[in-house]
Amino acid sequence: MSLFRTKSIEQSIADADEPGHQLKRTLSTFDLMILGVAVAVGAGIFSVGAKAAASYAGPAVTLSFVLAAITCALAIMCYAEFASTIPVAGSAYTYTYATAGELLAWIIGWDLILELLTAGAVIAKYWGIYLSNVFSLFNLDVPSTVSLLGLQMTWGPFLIVAIFTTLLVLGTELSARVNNVFTVIKVGIVLFVIVVGFLYVRPENYTPFVPASVPTGGSGGGSVWTQSLFSFLSGAEPAQYGALGILAGAALVFFAFIGFDVVATSAEEVRSPQKTLPRGIFGGLIIVTILYILVTLALTGMVSYRDLAAAENPSLATAFIDVGANWAAQVISVGILIGLTTVIMVLLLGLARVVFAMSRDGLLPRWLSHTTEHHKTPARVQILSGVLVAVLAGFTNVDVLEEMINIGTLSAFVLVSIGVVVLRKKRPDLPRAFRVPGSPVVPVLAAVLCFWLMLNLTTLTWLRFAIWLIIGLVIYFAYGRGHSRLNHPELITLEHQREEQHRLEHERRVHERGEHRHHGSG
Repeated sequence: MSLFRTKSIEQSIADADEPGHQLKRTLSTFDLMILGVAVAVGAGIFSVGAKAAASYAGPAVTLSFVLAAITCALAIMCYAEFASTIPVAGSAYTYTYATAGELLAWIIGWDLILELLTAGAVIAKYWGIYLSNVFSLFNLDVPSTVSLLGLQMTWGPFLIVAIFTTLLVLGTELSARVNNVFTVIKVGIVLFVIVVGFLYVRPENYTPFVPASVPTGGSGGGSVWTQSLFSFLSGAEPAQYGALGILAGAALVFFAFIGFDVVATSAEEVRSPQKTLPRGIFGGLIIVTILYILVTLALTGMVSYRDLAAAENPSLATAFIDVGANWAAQVISVGILIGLTTVIMVLLLGLARVVFAMSRDGLLPRWLSHTTEHHKTPARVQILSGVLVAVLAGFTNVDVLEEMINIGTLSAFVLVSIGVVVLRKKRPDLPRAFRVPGSPVVPVLAAVLCFWLMLNLTTLTWLRFAIWLIIGLVIYFAYGRGHSRLNHPELITLEHQREEQHRLEHERRVHERGEHRHHGSG
């Protein structure tokens, strides 16, 4: 059994129509654009730009966002080509299975589970914190924790995860409608904050646009876990501002663009996916990039980056308080709460779809990929995902794993970018509704840029990532490799035949019941 055996594109597409393991195609281009905006415009839009301006780039943080957006766009083009060629659930996992083989597919699927599980739990935990903030703004004394069997549980994450898990089990279309409403509201709040922010802009705050580089020191043993892997390996003195500060800022604000790969996980639930997926993904990315650049221009024009650097936790609210517009901080708190709400829904959707795809291939237990008869949703894996996210957010300090989200996403981006080049060589005959321009240069450039951003994450994050991969490899060799459906191609045919017979038998009974009623009424 080869570790690098691949699953054919034709088999992946055929599995999407397997009775009992099918998803329903209901999403439009607009739904996909909104999904991208929903997952990318969360609390980060009100905080990550301020942190990057304060600690790394100064007013040039807008360039950090442009660099991060370009890197994301290059990688997303690779996703769009794959999604238009293999329009099935699983995103980077499915694409890697078709190009680089089963072992790397398992690793990337395991990375995606890390990204989506930790992101879902971190965001759900923050949702609970901001819910408490909103209560306090309106002078409501509501405790954020309750005692359950002697354990202190944060109830906010449980509430929001339970609501969206229920909606997702009832149907992706219904969830998308609810998501659309929340996303339109939060974009409205962001635009309001941008307009008001520009009223307080002072042009002198934009100079110097690229502050001179300042060494921060601290490359000694005490900070070995908090410096970037690049600094650790190269021995480079950590610095802030200047050209390297813009690059470091890009690595931080890239967090703002994670989520577009999650949109690709819904490929099997999209109408006319070959055209709809690329349009939806790029439309969402353009909207998000414009919103982030406008927010950072308003932010760095309102107050000096030096004032932001002096704040303990710089955010957009810090800038409004500094200019005396305290009321805007209240609007921002409500905006963050609404913003996080939709992020949680999209992450729960993505996590369930990745586990669903791995389960359907036999790498995880097959019973997880069963879909409901009426709604055609993977209810079992959706409920399991919700429980795991809620327990992590409600009972643990999962927010310390925030950087794990970035490393999981970036590793997926690297393999998908390389995968485009591999699939072009292996299967030039496949129809591609969208093709990455300038291949192989553009996909390779995307992979290099994403790997560079990975090197700018801390050594502690890399250590945790290595531990996660080791756990994944143990599970793969203990279970996944032996249960893979590629081991038993004859069983795939038999299962398809049995399930097709079951479907025909069901249709025959329905037809007979209809004829019986017709004769009875006659």
